[in-house]
Amino acid sequence: MRAQANNFFKPLPAAMPGSEKDTPAKIALGEKLYFETALSINGTQSCNTCHRIDGKLGGDDGNPVSPGAIEGKFGDRNSPTSWNAGFHLAQFWDGRAADLKEQAKGPILNPVEMAIPDEATAVSNLKKAGYEADFKAVFGSADALTYDNVAEAIAAFERTLITKDRFDDFLKGDNKALTQAELQGMQDFISTGCIACHTGPLLGGHMYQKMGLVKPYPNTADKGRFAVTNNPADMYVFKVPALRDIGSTAPYFHDGKAATLDVAVKEMAMYQLGRELDEKTTKSIVAFLRAMDNQRELKLTANK
Repeated sequence: MRAQANNFFKPLPAAMPGSEKDTPAKIALGEKLYFETALSINGTQSCNTCHRIDGKLGGDDGNPVSPGAIEGKFGDRNSPTSWNAGFHLAQFWDGRAADLKEQAKGPILNPVEMAIPDEATAVSNLKKAGYEADFKAVFGSADALTYDNVAEAIAAFERTLITKDRFDDFLKGDNKALTQAELQGMQDFISTGCIACHTGPLLGGHMYQKMGLVKPYPNTADKGRFAVTNNPADMYVFKVPALRDIGSTAPYFHDGKAATLDVAVKEMAMYQLGRELDEKTTKSIVAFLRAMDNQRELKLTANK
């Protein structure tokens, strides 16, 4: 079974791309900024507000779509997890940001999210909060507190957010890492056809796919990558979600319409594969996915 699994899945790498130049000081600054509410228009929100990693949480906020810093405004997509994000082929559901650094720049200036009006205001807020010495120490110059370096520091911290789970233990040779129910779930996952999209170290995150490939998805308001590329072939196409620690990130899909993991598995089989899963197979696959629950204890310092 391990040989079969390794045909489709791989253990998570020990480090993310780009992390070779990250220093402990840059990572610590990035962690501090990840929790910094001065990066929102009214001082109420930080990166962690929508992508919660405190309290052993799964890197999101548990809402279908997230509330913004300005009361009454909500985002239009489900907040993706920040765990393992740097392993993805691109960032955001539509892939409009190439990497973590580019992604970090977006929400701060988004008028519906953190709502800072411009880069200069973000930098000014951090100067008022006393960050100039921190940036000088990390980046080596008196004028190092720039918006670009803000994003670079946040990305450095996010490059440390790598999950740890029993499925990797199994892939690496531990015969006792998974239960018989989880092993059966893995076989059901493979035989059902989920591996058409969910393969590799993340079991996803490496490709784009149409939402509603076989049976049309009912929510047609969000056009997916089409809004980025203006290519008709990208209509309703989104980045395939990664499945590591998926049990901690309900609700599911780009619009947060699937409330539970059981519902998400059944509906994905229907919309993407044209298959009606019975309850036994659904629960079997969910058991396998739960074997990827994150067991890593994250030691945070910036929010203490």
